[in-house]
Amino acid sequence: MVEFYHVYKQYIKGDWALQDINLSVAKGEFVFLTGASGAGKTTLLKLIFKDETPSKGQILVDSANINLIPAKHVYRLRRKIGIIFQDFKLIESLTVYENVALPLVVRGERSSVVSRMVQSALSLVGLTHRKNYPPSHISGGEQQRVAIARAIVGNPKIIVADEPTGNLDTELSIEVFKIFERINANGITIILATHDQHLLQLFPRRVLRLDKGRLVSGWDKETRP
Repeated sequence: MVEFYHVYKQYIKGDWALQDINLSVAKGEFVFLTGASGAGKTTLLKLIFKDETPSKGQILVDSANINLIPAKHVYRLRRKIGIIFQDFKLIESLTVYENVALPLVVRGERSSVVSRMVQSALSLVGLTHRKNYPPSHISGGEQQRVAIARAIVGNPKIIVADEPTGNLDTELSIEVFKIFERINANGITIILATHDQHLLQLFPRRVLRLDKGRLVSGWDKETRP
């Protein structure tokens, strides 16, 4: 589902953010991406949905070489990928329902389809009762669940999550991780970046570990933390 072949990323000459990354994440797999701050986690995730492009190497997503996708067609790639950020990135002027519906509205879905898909996504994350609230009137944990619902509402093949529990306490983090397990049970591939070693122990999955831009463990799908 996601494959990297000798991928490098350089922002400043002589300073590699990622070096010779080789990895393969299978369809329906749930993997963690970890490493110290500055190890390259966010850069690696951005390469998957083409928010960044590699300096060298090839990246395949759903068997397509994304290096060859022209800028005007990147939206087609991103329809396959749900993206979740640490800081939620919800729009305060919209309700919970409207935030979740936004990706569907942008791509021109009929209102009946939007309603059905948004209700389904909100039900999965347990927030149907909050659909008419603005983000500022719900808790941080609920805001992250809204962000998750927005990411899954378009039935993506892949979820990419960058420190989705970084602003949450342990109890709420566990609750959010259980939601990701339910999403994964539906066959969606998940690549989730986290620095929380306690959660990695509670939810054993393959761990891709970065150190100073290099993948130091977890590239083999049989590897376990």
